[in-house]
Amino acid sequence: MPLVHTRELITPGGAVCAFNVITVEHAEAIAAGAEAAGRPAVLQISENAVKFHGGQPGPIAAATAAVAAASSARLSLHLDHVEDETLLRRAHAHGFTSVMFDASKLPYGDNVKATAEAVRWGHERDIWVEAELGRVGGKAGDAHTPGVRTDPAEAAAYVADTGVDALAVAVGSTHAMTDRTAALDHALIAELREMVPVPLVLHGSSGVPDAELRRAVAAGMTKINVGTALNKAFTGAVRAFLEAHPSTTDPRKYLAPARAAMTETVAGFLRTAAGRNSG
Repeated sequence: MPLVHTRELITPGGAVCAFNVITVEHAEAIAAGAEAAGRPAVLQISENAVKFHGGQPGPIAAATAAVAAASSARLSLHLDHVEDETLLRRAHAHGFTSVMFDASKLPYGDNVKATAEAVRWGHERDIWVEAELGRVGGKAGDAHTPGVRTDPAEAAAYVADTGVDALAVAVGSTHAMTDRTAALDHALIAELREMVPVPLVLHGSSGVPDAELRRAVAAGMTKINVGTALNKAFTGAVRAFLEAHPSTTDPRKYLAPARAAMTETVAGFLRTAAGRNSG
């Protein structure tokens, strides 16, 4: 079906999973996993993924949109972790209906100013804008430490001053975790939910166990971002196939099981976020 606007997938009292797209196989797996789980999903392409594709968002965005259009699932297209304002301003032309503008590395005042301008620009083009407050960790040497948290009062003020549509908060998860051992601060999630009037986003969800994810959704998390778990499934399947068939040269032989492994992973996260058994 045609791409759905991201805002249509963000519903009060529920949660939607957003999965990172790096290759066409990622997009195909996300669509297939959403179909298998009977759930909507967000297909998100990060600034780092755009850099991987030569700095050109067009080809991978067009391919991802085409995969979504061929799917029976409700899917949206999101541009994630954008720090480059030039890339931000290319989002609309490439079909993205939402963007996560990441000014979290800037001092607070500069973050507010830059994000408010990104929101103004996005809203003029009907683009839903997510931002981040509090360092989630796992990037550029950030440590996964108990002290990395978002302050609820600051978060409420930040949303009021920037006008963002959703806020990614630091509550104990971290990017790039390959083991699902993260423990979330559920009391903080509940406090943030009470004080912040826009949907809350959990980045680094690959490292969060199913039970923790269910509790996070129940406490108020609305958008659940998943990336590393797909890459772990992809790479594990490729490695296993090539170890068993070392003379293989046709990439379709190992990309097929890699895509299937990601599909299963996607369906599992979607069922968990919906409060269903992930098996």
